Amino acid sequence: MDRLHGFDSLAVHAGQDFDPTTGAVIPPVHFSSTYAQDGIGGLRGGYEYGRSGNPTRTALQEQLAAIEGGAHALSFASGLAAEDALLRAVLRPGDEVLLGNDVYGGTYRLIARVLGPWGVTVRVVDMTDTAAVAAALEERPARILWVETPSNPLLKVSDIAELARLGHAAGSLVVVDNTFASPALQQPIRHGADVVVHSVTKYLGGHSDVVGGALVFRDDTVFDETAFLQYAVGAVSGPLDAWLTTRGIKTLAVRMQRHSENALAVASFLAADDRVSAVHYPGLATHPQHELASRQMSSFGGIVSLELEDAATARRFVESTRLFQLAESLGGVESLVNYPDAMTHASVRGTELAVPETLVRLSVGIESADDLVTDLAAALDVL
Repeated sequence: MDRLHGFDSLAVHAGQDFDPTTGAVIPPVHFSSTYAQDGIGGLRGGYEYGRSGNPTRTALQEQLAAIEGGAHALSFASGLAAEDALLRAVLRPGDEVLLGNDVYGGTYRLIARVLGPWGVTVRVVDMTDTAAVAAALEERPARILWVETPSNPLLKVSDIAELARLGHAAGSLVVVDNTFASPALQQPIRHGADVVVHSVTKYLGGHSDVVGGALVFRDDTVFDETAFLQYAVGAVSGPLDAWLTTRGIKTLAVRMQRHSENALAVASFLAADDRVSAVHYPGLATHPQHELASRQMSSFGGIVSLELEDAATARRFVESTRLFQLAESLGGVESLVNYPDAMTHASVRGTELAVPETLVRLSVGIESADDLVTDLAAALDVL
């Protein structure tokens, strides 16, 4: 794959050599839990046991590293399993994570409630305010600077290059959650990030039929320690999950183009409706970080958040759509609507990361844009 440079080509071909035995264009799925050895320690291709390695998982990891522009990648059973392995590889009691004030609630819960009792602390800062980040790092160093951009669910966009500069100057490992943008639209390693995190359940898988997570590493820094935990703790992706993710990645570029086009149409419609109090979407010129997003991303993704008059109205709205299905998660080809305060972000109620009760999050799918707008208009009409 060294001769391939285009993202679309890498997404289709990286790690996907045809089967040398049969010539099958699609590599087989390897379901075996164990591998015959040529004498004690004589491993074929380095494989001995399914937890330590699987050819289908290896292919996915090669594919992930290629599309993110990294040196290595690791595939896990979920996004939180990936985050947990990285955090435990890097952190020790007394270490601190500097976290954005608008991130996925599960990330905060993992750090504060799971790792907190082991002596890990977390501070929260607005990652879009680089002066505030610089001041926080000057006040007290952080072992990890954790960036999520665009953020979940308010779609804030953070300056990866500047945060990487600040983090590295303070001795921090700079981690970027790239789930919302996907590598089709944004590649944080090219902007200075050390590690990229993905919930592959979302856009990488893309079809709401697989749960998984991934880490992509700029270089060897913390890779070996994290790979050891992948093996020793064992939260690896199974072969079918790895294969489904690989299949999803092959169409990632074209899907993200359609997601972005539809999301812009939806956001523009909502922004023009007086019944909507606010619309959060980086593709709108009114978004506070629109210019940054235009420079840092090739397009703006498929997530749109909106705010309505009050909590009761927001709840009624999410229960009134039809084409937008009421469900958690995001990034599939079908459109979903979510009420973060009581669903994806319930775990951060009462914290600095609490989301507005008036907020609704839309995962805009690849259906006909006119149908999506019609569905949202009908839901607004019943308010």
